[in-house]
Amino acid sequence: MGQLAKTYKRSNIPLYLQVSSTLRRRIESGYWKKGEQISTIEELEREFEVARVTVRQAIDLLQDEGLVRRQQGKGTFVKKHIKENRWLRLEIGMSSLLETIAQNVPHFLNINHVSEPPLLHEGSGDLADAYVNLRSVQSKNKEPYGLVDVHLAKHIFDMAPDEFESNIALPMLSRLEGISTSRAHQTLVISTADTETSHLLKTPLNAPVAEAHCIVTDDQNVAIYVADIIYRGDCIKFDIELLQTLNAENNGG
Repeated sequence: MGQLAKTYKRSNIPLYLQVSSTLRRRIESGYWKKGEQISTIEELEREFEVARVTVRQAIDLLQDEGLVRRQQGKGTFVKKHIKENRWLRLEIGMSSLLETIAQNVPHFLNINHVSEPPLLHEGSGDLADAYVNLRSVQSKNKEPYGLVDVHLAKHIFDMAPDEFESNIALPMLSRLEGISTSRAHQTLVISTADTETSHLLKTPLNAPVAEAHCIVTDDQNVAIYVADIIYRGDCIKFDIELLQTLNAENNGG
């Protein structure tokens, strides 16, 4: 068994998805630039040591995503760069995050006014008396980028119900008067898109996604905002000012 075959065997992901993932990264990195021809099917077949039908399926997927185009008798060419879509900067500062998402558009899938409370881990804050659940797909420039499941404390929701039912919750929360927050914390893990995520975010099955868990607590340590967000992997980038972070640590911040 060759080295590539051993690599493929370590994953349950279909071969054509593994091949398409590598080709997608090459486009993203600029290995093949916009307008350039990618390797031929025969070349890819030899490189990846897979059947021709597998290579065709991988290229078909990239074509469905709008990344490449086929020209009869000429080959396959890069149509656009994935880098152009990486507009969502995940920074360590709340103000930067709010500035990035404030103008995005939510399409609500469900608004549950009598919701089960969110799951809180130890040290994440105390539960509010009741929560409203807001589930939406959020978009920018008509392209979906995030699947968002928010639990908002009901007493917070009741302060501006119409606004919360038509806008993104976190920027709305930051604009409410009389709310004093003590902590805003976000954790993030890298995962892959399941069937529902793939459908709602228009991304390939098993494509990379970032799963964020965000909690905002008030000055009474009550979790007033708990969100689970799945971001498309092809529209996000991390942007952390390391020197500023180091200076803050050195100054006891």
